[in-house]
Amino acid sequence: DDVRGQCDFCGPHDWNRTWYTANPDLTQCFQNTVLVWVPCIYLWLLAPFYCLHLYCHDHGRIRMSCLCTAKMVRSTFDRALYQTKSTYIFLFANGSIDFWKKILCSSFLVQVLGFMLILALCIIQLERIRGCRSSVFLFLFWVLAVVCSLVPLRAKIQLAMDEVCTVYTHWHSVTHPSQAHHLTSSLSVAVYFSKERFTTKTTACLVFNLLQNPCPVKDASFLSKILFWWFTGLVVKGYRTPLAAEDLWTLRQEDTSRKIISELQEDWTAECTKLQRQEKALASGVALGSRLPDQAQLLRKLQKEQSSGFFLLRTLARKFGPYFLTGTLCIIFHDAFMFAIPQVLSLLLSFMKDEDAPLWKGYFYATLMFLLSCLQSLFNHQYMYTCFTVGMRVKTAVMGLVYRKSLVINSSARRTCTVGEIVNLVSADTQKLMDFVVYFNAVWLAPIEIALCLFFLWQHLGPSALAGITTVILIFPLNGFIAKKRSKLQVQMKFMDGRIRLMNEILNGIKILKFYAWEKAFLEQVLGYREKELKALKKSQILYSISIASFNSSSFLIAFAMFGVYVMLDDRNVLDAQKVFVSMALINILKTPLSQLPFAISTTMQAMVSLRRLGKYLCAEELKVDNVSKAPLSSGRSSTHNGTFSWSAESPPCLKRINFHVPRGSLVAVVGHVGSGKSSLLSAMLGETEKRSGSVTVKGSVAYVPQQAWIQNATVQDNIIFGREKLKTWYNRVLEACALLPDLDILPAGDSTEIGEKGLNLSGGQKQRVSLARAVYRKADVYLLDDPLSAVDAHVGQHIFDKVIGPKGVLRDKTRILVTHGMSFLPQADLILVLVDGEITESGSYQELLSRHGAFADFIHTFANTERKESVIQRGNGSFVQKGKSNAYHLYMNNQSNMEPVTETDQEQVPEDLGKLTQIDKAFTGRVKLEMYKKYFKTIGLALIIPIVFLYGFQQGASLGYNYWLSIWADDPVVNGTQTDTDLKLTVFGALGFVQGIAIFGTTVAISICGIIASRHLHMDLLINVLRSPMSFFESTPSGNLLNRFAKEIDAIDCMVPDGLKMMLSYVFKLMEVCIIVLMATPFAAVIILPLAFLYAFVQSFYVATSCQLRRLEAVSRSPIYTHFNETVQGASVIRAFGEQSRFILQANERVDFNQTSYFPRFVATRWLAVNLEFVGNGVVLAAAILSVMGKNTLSPGIVGLAVSHSLQVTGILSWIVRSWTDVENNIVSVERVNEYADTAKEASWSVEGSSLPLAWPQQGTIEFQDYGLQYRKGLELALKGITLQIHEREKVGIVGRTGAGKSSLALGIFRILEAAKGKIFIDGVNIADIGLHDLRSRITIIPQDPVLFSGSLRMNLDPFDTYTDEEVWSSLELAHLKNFVSNLPNKLNYECSEGGENLSLGQRQLVCLARALLRKTKILVLDEATAAVDLETDTLIQSTIRTQFEDCTVLTIAHRLNTIMDYTRVIVMDRGHISEMDSPANLIAQRGQFYRMCREAGLA
Repeated sequence: DDVRGQCDFCGPHDWNRTWYTANPDLTQCFQNTVLVWVPCIYLWLLAPFYCLHLYCHDHGRIRMSCLCTAKMVRSTFDRALYQTKSTYIFLFANGSIDFWKKILCSSFLVQVLGFMLILALCIIQLERIRGCRSSVFLFLFWVLAVVCSLVPLRAKIQLAMDEVCTVYTHWHSVTHPSQAHHLTSSLSVAVYFSKERFTTKTTACLVFNLLQNPCPVKDASFLSKILFWWFTGLVVKGYRTPLAAEDLWTLRQEDTSRKIISELQEDWTAECTKLQRQEKALASGVALGSRLPDQAQLLRKLQKEQSSGFFLLRTLARKFGPYFLTGTLCIIFHDAFMFAIPQVLSLLLSFMKDEDAPLWKGYFYATLMFLLSCLQSLFNHQYMYTCFTVGMRVKTAVMGLVYRKSLVINSSARRTCTVGEIVNLVSADTQKLMDFVVYFNAVWLAPIEIALCLFFLWQHLGPSALAGITTVILIFPLNGFIAKKRSKLQVQMKFMDGRIRLMNEILNGIKILKFYAWEKAFLEQVLGYREKELKALKKSQILYSISIASFNSSSFLIAFAMFGVYVMLDDRNVLDAQKVFVSMALINILKTPLSQLPFAISTTMQAMVSLRRLGKYLCAEELKVDNVSKAPLSSGRSSTHNGTFSWSAESPPCLKRINFHVPRGSLVAVVGHVGSGKSSLLSAMLGETEKRSGSVTVKGSVAYVPQQAWIQNATVQDNIIFGREKLKTWYNRVLEACALLPDLDILPAGDSTEIGEKGLNLSGGQKQRVSLARAVYRKADVYLLDDPLSAVDAHVGQHIFDKVIGPKGVLRDKTRILVTHGMSFLPQADLILVLVDGEITESGSYQELLSRHGAFADFIHTFANTERKESVIQRGNGSFVQKGKSNAYHLYMNNQSNMEPVTETDQEQVPEDLGKLTQIDKAFTGRVKLEMYKKYFKTIGLALIIPIVFLYGFQQGASLGYNYWLSIWADDPVVNGTQTDTDLKLTVFGALGFVQGIAIFGTTVAISICGIIASRHLHMDLLINVLRSPMSFFESTPSGNLLNRFAKEIDAIDCMVPDGLKMMLSYVFKLMEVCIIVLMATPFAAVIILPLAFLYAFVQSFYVATSCQLRRLEAVSRSPIYTHFNETVQGASVIRAFGEQSRFILQANERVDFNQTSYFPRFVATRWLAVNLEFVGNGVVLAAAILSVMGKNTLSPGIVGLAVSHSLQVTGILSWIVRSWTDVENNIVSVERVNEYADTAKEASWSVEGSSLPLAWPQQGTIEFQDYGLQYRKGLELALKGITLQIHEREKVGIVGRTGAGKSSLALGIFRILEAAKGKIFIDGVNIADIGLHDLRSRITIIPQDPVLFSGSLRMNLDPFDTYTDEEVWSSLELAHLKNFVSNLPNKLNYECSEGGENLSLGQRQLVCLARALLRKTKILVLDEATAAVDLETDTLIQSTIRTQFEDCTVLTIAHRLNTIMDYTRVIVMDRGHISEMDSPANLIAQRGQFYRMCREAGLA
């Protein structure tokens, strides 16, 4: 009876009425039990786990919002309604016992639903208390409840429509829970959950948001997150007006550098410790005293590199792996839905064949395909979003690690990698790692997908599927071979590194290149690297084209093999529509993993190379903490005991047996010849060198002034206070002591004036004084001063010594260790250290050393008189500084107008931005101009473009042909169990497929070669445009901006633009093929396709505008990262000495985060587009399927299979078209940015065609100025005014004057670094304005103040054009007093100079510059304070060499040391751009004018 009662309650169990009927429905039992219980069981089972999760993750309490209150009220109302319903059932029910059983059962179900609502309400409140703003758990519950309510509701409506109203039905509808009410309740709450549920933020979050523009993803609902609707606001804003940096959201906390790197740094340090242990274990395994063979050492080095790469990968995986695995789960779900679609297609095609099948089944299959396609899209893009987020975090992590490493790497390791290579690590290599994150899963997932495809193919075609497996097996070795070959061609990266390194050096030494007319030599070197890079790229691209062709043809090859074997095995094997198009759908799925796999393998190989490079750098030797013992100031004196130091573990010691003690507050002078180890001694005290033995103790804080001043691209004030708080009184005192106050008076914006990169717009003396002021402002305990007085005028040097360093200076109570060549300062030193060949030969006070009558005493007696006469300023004239601005030691500016002296009234009217020097990298706005596309395609040429388009059309025509041929074959009638002419059909099918494969290879190779042609031209134009720019351009353009153009932008033009074009063209033609096929099958589809096309165009127009601008903003924000890296690497020793690492790390973090604020929305924009467009594409699938079902009686299965299987590809095609189109437009921005410098001002021509200039010009060396005037920029006062001057053959002319008087401006005018504003200069009667710049600059010579060397051989630095013989080079080195030094070098003339010549001392570099001049031996020589960095003995030798070797030449000397020009023919005294005096030195002294006063101040008169 009970069983019968239950059956009566449930209704009859007739499942045939569900499926095998024209009017399908679920059984009453199923509706009344399963559909009611499923949401309840979901909620009850998972609620405890979800509550535990909420308990463990507290984000702060959220206040109630109006939306939340409304939802709570509605849910409470629903619960009350359920209770009323239950009561109503009991009150009005009457009947038999069986009837009461039904009443009790129904009442119980009502109570269950009521309790379910109570539990949901409790969870809502718990989420609010724990700060959860969007609940995936409850959203899925309500969706489940809605779905489970739809079926019974539909049944009720159907019953009402059929007008079947019995008593039983009436009572059942009353007693059973109201499905309609349950549905409306569930729908209401589900809608609530699709919105942001709690709009009121937590208190902490509120404060955070007031300060910043937070990313809306945090507060977005679950539905908004999976559909990326939260991004729509930014897209709309970008469509209305071009986006600016302030429109972008701030990074989420978990994406910031601080959060990522702080956690990663600990893990990486632990991994490095493990690696060091392994190395020690290996080292201990080698017997003591034995030495490994060279091969074994090389092998161990390679093993170390591989291990370091593996350890880095493991560290990154440990940090980012868990989040990455959530994405992996999404791609697994995506694959499940992807493989379900062909099975549904099979059912649809079998439905088309079954004439008796009810239509609802066709509509059901069509809808199911649509839903599966939508779910596939959602999971795919969640996976991609996860991958790109992880990639972004990996980029942040790697950049942070590399930057931090650059602050601790030791000098020997630093010399193995240049600034350019380090920049490449954070640009190219981080990009490779980001690609690796996206494609890594394809490495293991693609083979599984291939196996599943082949399994399903076996089900359809039986053993013939083995032919497909064989084809795949044959394709794999080919592509494995290609991948291996391409990985070997990664030498392209090596050439790129070399090119970037060289470009970095060119930009650093551009002034020297212009003075010596060496642009062409270095242009050829850069182009040499570029040609090798492009040659490797071309080979790689051809191999890649073979790979692409084989994989794009793989679907045809597999189909051809399988169908061929299938029909050949047995005549009764018939290819019908179901077999053909389900197989083709599976093969199309197979195509994705087959095409991804080689790319994934290639990306993985490249990532492994990048990981090894990064690992090698990150595991490089660091400065040892125990190199220097730091101690509090109160604990005694700084000392070095028995110290032996070297620059690397392998190199010979640079300092030996160093012993000295420095009492607190004393002044120690360090003296010695060039290269004796003076700077090395200070480096040892800073811990910059490798300590072999002994100990170094430094008491208190340290400030350091390097020999070559390191200046930041910042304001004067920022350079001086260097991150400290500004104390106005002390700051002004420091400016006065360092002789900077008069300089600030003449600056446009005072101390707010920006200094160019590396101090390009300052003279050497000014840079050194700013560097000294930085140290003095620090109020440190110990000052290490590396020859700061060599680059300044003698009287300024004396002022600085008196006011800063000396016994009465502001540092008198501090410990000062001063490296100097100035003998006049030595008597005031408490201790003097004499260095010879890295050893302290003598030490003691000045008097003690003189009394010993040693080498020092002899040196003093020989040179001190000259030095004292030159540099000692009489105390009575010490008030010189206060004589007024006109006579003060003003700044002279090399090529920079904004440093020109201005009047008092001008100063008062200075605009706020006048002190701004560098131009920030600006982003263009709006869509990319058509001119950029024209420029790109013009470099390729129309003769190549037209055949490529024709090839694409031919390729797609062949594809259309073989697909249509298959549909005809599938519809071929079966006669006696077989099909006719199968051989002919197979042959035609094969021929069309093979033609398509050849066309694919042709198009990919052609576009790759066209891309290389365009890239070569664009790089050449960029290089020439940059090298032909005037000096003012380089002073106002940060090198990071230029390096960014040569690295990232050129790399994009090399690879990204051609790849984007390949992809876009192939998908556009593929879309045309699909549309033709769908319209052939169902012409009525045009009604649906056209609106979808308009919707598609509407969506993509929103996207492209926003995406393009985001790409620009991202590119612009990338340049400051490279500029900062560059600056930090070059000033690492100063940053370490001042202990400012943490501040610079913070600045680097800010720059990286700022870049990521534009990168994050950029990749989200792609996901937003893809999700929206794929829903449009899924609409095409639905339309094709529905229309096919509607036309069941008129359409053949073959044409339906062709149309539906092709429509399934529309989803991906639409998405890829816009993505590739956007990629092309985004990367064409690189062409725009590279072309940016085409319109900037350029210098005059390097050479003039048809010039009649004699080869031996100038023969006499006469120079004539005729009313010559020069200005730094139009509209400013002339820096030289009406100079009229005749310099005769072989005349020796000294040019003197206060700093800023115009001395160097004369030299700049002669070399045409600045062009004349009026007047003319004639050399040997030839107007220099009429000849080419190189014709001029190569025939005259300058020895500049700042000695610059380039990485490469010493010979290349002396003679880059290989014009002179080795004998001539050795002769010039001998005359420059470098022969002995070079003879002792390992490779002599082929000795490799490191970047900037850092492995030579400053003095040695200055002597190399002298050797250059001796080698050129032109008739005119200009010396611009050329001996400032050498000791007096070497200076005397140099002056002697100049007098003898340049006896037949005209010599112009811009002099600081007046004694060097006292025997010259004439002296020109400059004052405010005029020649104030000009005569022989003796006559000028006799005239008792300005020159006489200068000589008197220097003790020479």
